[in-house]
Amino acid sequence: MSKLFSPITIRGEEIPNRVFVAPMCQYSSETEDGRCSAWHTVHYGTRAVGGAGLVMVEASAVRSDGRITPWDLGLWDEGHVAALGPVVDAIVGNGATPAIQLAHAGRKASHGKPWDGSKMLDASQGGWETIAPSPISFQEDWDVPREMTLDDIGQVVDDFASSAKLAVNAGMKVIELHLAHGYLACEFLSPLSNERTDQYGGSLQNRARFPLEVTRAVRNAIPDSMPLFVRVSATEYMGNGWDVDECVEFSRWLKDEGVDLIDCSSGGNSATQSLTPFPGYQVQFSARIRSEAEVTTGAVGLITEAAQAEKILDDGDADVILLARELLRNPYWPIHAQTELDGAADWPAQYKRVAELRNYPAPPR
Repeated sequence: MSKLFSPITIRGEEIPNRVFVAPMCQYSSETEDGRCSAWHTVHYGTRAVGGAGLVMVEASAVRSDGRITPWDLGLWDEGHVAALGPVVDAIVGNGATPAIQLAHAGRKASHGKPWDGSKMLDASQGGWETIAPSPISFQEDWDVPREMTLDDIGQVVDDFASSAKLAVNAGMKVIELHLAHGYLACEFLSPLSNERTDQYGGSLQNRARFPLEVTRAVRNAIPDSMPLFVRVSATEYMGNGWDVDECVEFSRWLKDEGVDLIDCSSGGNSATQSLTPFPGYQVQFSARIRSEAEVTTGAVGLITEAAQAEKILDDGDADVILLARELLRNPYWPIHAQTELDGAADWPAQYKRVAELRNYPAPPR
């Protein structure tokens, strides 16, 4: 059996294979109140049918002002738990492990849908005041966020813990914290977006204080047997900004707080970042964090081929592979990849008659 399709046990959860669906916002909350719609049930259920071992529900805000858009998912009350029920059932019922990413968008909140231009929304358009560690906008044409008070910080920490408990009640088996891509926790980590002079700014230890407090609160709020993942931006591709050296040290601290897997992404905290992506361009970060922080890691970013994914695991550069856009294009990528690597794959019974007829006879003349 290929490494990609071998099971992996993380803390108390055995996951059937190492193809994980990365969290991808759908901007499709049905009534702009953060609740799942029928779209989510079909979308996530289809990825489970396609053979992924773990299906992660998109970034779900721990409070209403933490949403990127008014159409993001949320998880701050029992109504959200009920709405998640069919999604969890669709994932579990089709053989995958259900997971969810918890998030707060910080200064990148209050925007329109990407296909509508992602413009910042004011109150008349359904938007709201954004918050951040410092009053620094992401880019010039965006509103300046309100600097968070110490009470604000404590409240958001509590919100993450409360949301984690709701995720457990919803039947999720894994939680991931979104500390990447320029959202609130990432904003605290970077010296370019965090100019605070109190205990939450300045040194690396101080800049890491808020995300570590969130991590600690969530770890204490969920069962000891439940895996906790964290998504990081390993670098922000900016001079004098957050970089992989700091991320390695931060990953060590996350491990000490009970984090089981570091999901290694990059970028997103500066509108002027400079990078040229290439296939597997973020694997270097997963490899280094895995080696130097001695923690389980996931690789993500322009991983599109079965052999490429298998080599990453064989080389010891990551323990799991997270796929995003490739699984939007082809939700059955895992089945095709396992057929390529192992010679066969377990198609759903309803589809086997089609799978067995891939080499059609030539039509009669």
